[in-house]
Parts: sequence; C-alpha cells; structure tokens
Amino acid sequence: MPRPREFDEAVAVEKAMHAFWDHGYEGTSTAQLCEATGLSRSSIYNTFSSKHALFRLSLRHYMDSATQRRLDQLAEDRPVRDKIRDLFAQTIDDEYRSPRGCLVVNTAAELGGRDAEISEDLRRDTERLTAAIRDAIEVGRRTGEIAKDKDPLALARFVHTTAGGLRVMARSGAGRAALENVAEVALAAL
Repeated sequence: MPRPREFDEAVAVEKAMHAFWDHGYEGTSTAQLCEATGLSRSSIYNTFSSKHALFRLSLRHYMDSATQRRLDQLAEDRPVRDKIRDLFAQTIDDEYRSPRGCLVVNTAAELGGRDAEISEDLRRDTERLTAAIRDAIEVGRRTGEIAKDKDPLALARFVHTTAGGLRVMARSGAGRAALENVAEVALAAL
C-alpha cells in the first residue's frame, strides 16, 4: 500500500511557482525546488513526474490567478477605455512593485517557440485574455465609445501586445513616464 502524501500539492505548486518566477525555468535547480517547497527530490518527482511538469503546473497556476484578475477587471460595467486604461496602469504598477516582472512574459521570452507544450499553454492564456479584451471592445462599439469601423479582434490583440510591451520596456529600464506615454498613445489608437 502506497504511503499517503503528507503535503498539500497546491501549496507545493505555489511555492515552486515563486522559485521559477525568481530564477526562470532553466535557472531553477531541483535543489532550489526542494528548498522552496520543503519536499525531497523523490517527493517532487514521484508527485509531479518532472521539473517540466511542475513548471507547467506552476505557470498555469500563475496564469489562472493573474489572468483572472484581468478578466474580472474587463468584465466590470464601466466604459471600455477606462477598463483598458486601468489594465495598462495596473501593468505598469505591477512592474514597479515586483522586480520579477510577469511570469508569463518571462516564460515567453525564455521558452516561447522552443518548448511546444509551454508555447501552447502561453497561446491559450493569450487567447483567453485577448477574447475578454475583444468582448469589452465590442461592448464599446455598441455603446459608441469605439468607432464601428474598428476591428475588435485586431484592437484586442493590439491592447494585449501593448501590455506585454510595457512589461518588456519596464524590464529594460524604461521609466514610468515613458511607459505611461506609450499607454496613452495606445488608448488614443482606440
């Protein structure tokens, strides 16, 4: 009879997520995962099968939390421009609150296009957020806030890409004023 697990897998995934967020996928050793989670090497591999599988669970956990905050914000009953302005402002604030940046953007830079499974996870998350932005823009078109001749999907992709670009700019040392300027130009394009 197998021994029952004496730890909470969700807690271990959360702790592993922070280790990966601090060091990246390739920069996080098994020893660091053991230290972060408090689990032995055998417990990690017996439970999660591989570092890669644990990383995917950690990334999904992060995406579920971070993306859900954005989805909730976009579903609010407010003008679409205000929602998108707040999305950009929150993105900028997040970058200045945490030197780690965004785990999704960090992962895209590190593994996107090189790891098919991770790339698929990133694609699904992008589609989920882009769809919510598109839906908000479509409401804005119906209320007259966004011009009817604007393509909601193209605008949603533009907004999503701008938010990601703001994160990369911040990580590259751009000041808050420069990021806010880009956000205002993007809002004007709507």
